[in-house]
Amino acid sequence: MEGEINNAILVWTTIFVSLSYCHKINQIFPTTNIYRTLSFLPIIILFVLLPLNLTSIHLGGTTSFFISWLGSFKLILFTFNKGPLSSDPPLPLSLFIPLACFPIKLQEYKKEKGLLQKSHKSLLINYAAKVTILAILVCVYEYKNYIHPHIILCLYCLHIYLMLDILLAIFASLSKALIGLELEPQFNEPYLATSLQDFWGRRWNLMVSNILRPTIYGPARDFSSYFMGHQWAPIPAVWATFLVSGIMHELVFYNFGRLRPTGEVTGFFVLHGVSLSVEIVVKKVLKGKLILPGIISAPLTLAYVMYTSFWLFFPPFLRARADVKGCTESLAFIEFVKTRRLVDPSELTCPFL
Repeated sequence: MEGEINNAILVWTTIFVSLSYCHKINQIFPTTNIYRTLSFLPIIILFVLLPLNLTSIHLGGTTSFFISWLGSFKLILFTFNKGPLSSDPPLPLSLFIPLACFPIKLQEYKKEKGLLQKSHKSLLINYAAKVTILAILVCVYEYKNYIHPHIILCLYCLHIYLMLDILLAIFASLSKALIGLELEPQFNEPYLATSLQDFWGRRWNLMVSNILRPTIYGPARDFSSYFMGHQWAPIPAVWATFLVSGIMHELVFYNFGRLRPTGEVTGFFVLHGVSLSVEIVVKKVLKGKLILPGIISAPLTLAYVMYTSFWLFFPPFLRARADVKGCTESLAFIEFVKTRRLVDPSELTCPFL
């Protein structure tokens, strides 16, 4: 455990130094040219590979998601003076680094594209309920040997959503309190999605959607429009976006267990890219003449996402023992808080799994 912490300190120190270098390069080469591109390229590659020095779920997985994926993609956009890191006048270093490392934004969060603005009181009630449900789930795992495996996988779906939502809400509160910046919302009640387009575009993993849209979807759509016209250009753009998402998920999953990628996770996202394309085509052809009511389309959407998750998404997740590692790492952290003693998570046994 001590070695992992030391590695994390070294990794994040390297990240901060690299971003300071990028901030300086922006001053030297303020416009996009070959020198600016060649200056940023080694850092982008470094960001993809650097989190591989960490093996834990909480440190390695989080760093891989924030740096290998979001951070490197933000730097790709920044290379061409686009994205959240680009500003006129340029951002000060004190803002540039947190914006590059974490899913935060400068402006106050507002109601936009169906996202609901909630009062402080309602948010507290919302997250209190989610914490309660998560606690109940943990208790239920004690009886997992008596529960059908498919039900356990359903509970895992709910667990992942609740855990990410709660952790990012805590992170959002800390970032706002410490540096006055807003955390981009990660979820918008995905269980209410009425279509795959609604689920992936407006409700699930919004940080990823917001970074994939300008880096992959937009350029792919513009390129496709030369050959297919504007009406059908979104189709190959959707395929490209989901393919890249699958590859990046493979990288994050590799950090969990260091197991050789099987392509199942990529297959999951490619399948959803094709399914979403079919949905888009049907909507364009029917031109809104046939719309299923939400009470029917919402359960169908959720069922399809969960079924395909059981088939392709969860098997590599479970083979990497990500659930067990996450549990033992949490127990090791609790032990450290109680005794101020570092414990190797591999020496612990999770009583719930």
